Amino acid sequence: MAVKVLYFSWIKEKVGAGEELLSPPDSVETVSDFVDWLRTQSPAHDSAFENLKQIRAAVDQVHVPLESRIGLAKEIAFFPPVTGG
Repeated sequence: MAVKVLYFSWIKEKVGAGEELLSPPDSVETVSDFVDWLRTQSPAHDSAFENLKQIRAAVDQVHVPLESRIGLAKEIAFFPPVTGG
């Protein structure tokens, strides 16, 4: 399954790309699994995702907790926490 992965803000800077098209292994079932797999892709990915408390995610443009299942997602986005004001 190929999924479009979007990175925003400092995550984008650390990864070195705004988006990628990736095909994780079938064993990747949740957003957290996806992050664990992403961290193995390069030192830049590992650095960007080293502190999960600073990461938020959206699957197909819906904000979700990291424990959420990916299912047949077409897009997964990662961004830092957002504050209002």
